[in-house]
Amino acid sequence: MDTIASLFSFITTPVSWVIVQFHKVYGALFGDDSGWAWGLSIVSLVVLIRICLIPLFVKQIKSTRNMQVLQPKMKAIQERYKNDKQRQSEEMMKLYKETGTNPLSSCLPILAQSPFFFALYHVLSSIASGKKIGAINQDLLDSARQAHIFGAPLAAKFTDSVEKVTSLDASLTDVRIVTAIMIVLMSASQFFTQRQLMTKNVDLTVKTPYMQQQKMLMYIFPVIFAVMGINFPVGVLVYWLTTNVWTMGQQMYVINQNPTPGSKAQDAYLQRVLKSVTSHGEVRGRTRRKMVKAIVAKGSDRNDIERKFITGLGKLGLAAQEDGTVAKSETATADAEGSQAHKRQQPKRQTKAKRQTTGHTTAGAKDTESAAAGSKTSLEKQDAPQDSKPKSAGKPASGSSRQAKSGQRKGPQRPKHPSKK
Repeated sequence: MDTIASLFSFITTPVSWVIVQFHKVYGALFGDDSGWAWGLSIVSLVVLIRICLIPLFVKQIKSTRNMQVLQPKMKAIQERYKNDKQRQSEEMMKLYKETGTNPLSSCLPILAQSPFFFALYHVLSSIASGKKIGAINQDLLDSARQAHIFGAPLAAKFTDSVEKVTSLDASLTDVRIVTAIMIVLMSASQFFTQRQLMTKNVDLTVKTPYMQQQKMLMYIFPVIFAVMGINFPVGVLVYWLTTNVWTMGQQMYVINQNPTPGSKAQDAYLQRVLKSVTSHGEVRGRTRRKMVKAIVAKGSDRNDIERKFITGLGKLGLAAQEDGTVAKSETATADAEGSQAHKRQQPKRQTKAKRQTTGHTTAGAKDTESAAAGSKTSLEKQDAPQDSKPKSAGKPASGSSRQAKSGQRKGPQRPKHPSKK
């Protein structure tokens, strides 16, 4: 780790200078040797870096969404040219160029943070070793070594020996408790950030290997952070925990304000827009109008969530316009009512008492019909003329119940009319 950190030594001076400037401000409030002064200086460094990285974060979001959309096409290219790797690479690059997608954009924020991370690690390691570095002179070095956060020195690590922790005027138990809590919080924030991305901001209609990879990373990244965290100084843990919390909050804001089409977040967002339109009769906010404008532009390519939103506007007698606003429309109302009329109506479930009453009534009606049919049959038998020729007693009658002819009922048959003999 020291070898890797030394590669970023060119940036240790700017990083140490920024920390010193923030320390002057917080030192005036909490004291120069206070752990809060040095800890908040590190937090402020993270906030400053992340603000500068917001444009890269926007590119990361766009690249991630484009990669999700392109997954089915990429899979088709891989299947089509599975025996020609060169042609496969050419078609992939052509697809990226046509859609304006850069696969590396999703890694830009992490890559951009790496120099600052390793530079801060190098600065804190030098403080632990008692060496001056960058803008930190001897006085600031002594102050930083005396700074403690909840009893743990900024330069102490979970794996440090008792002798090293004692030289920093601290207890090994305090150091391990503080570092363990920070490692757990760091891993939990990383897990929650990835989980809300997978459960809320992913197009559920597209099932691709990319989603499975992201799901695996959701469990792998926290484990990696936990293993690496035991070798990080407390100051670096403060840095990494702060950047994880920042990422979580920033992603939560993006999910709520600019969700991925087809995701649960988009459904919740459009429901909020529909509720606002119901209350105010218009689409409020430039971001919301931009979202409605994009939905109108899709036309027949809208997903089910967007169609539901358009139908909801129609029930209110409104229609979405090309500029993202809404206007009254009788046609939209008629279309919404027509779609409701075509829906299958489910019969209402009757109560038990009503079902029993209906059953008794039906059974009574059937008994009455059976009795009427029986009396009618009796009258017909009485009116039918009897056969004048008696049957022989010694011979069994043809068509008896033991050997019924095909197409006739078993059992005794009605006598034929004399004219049909």
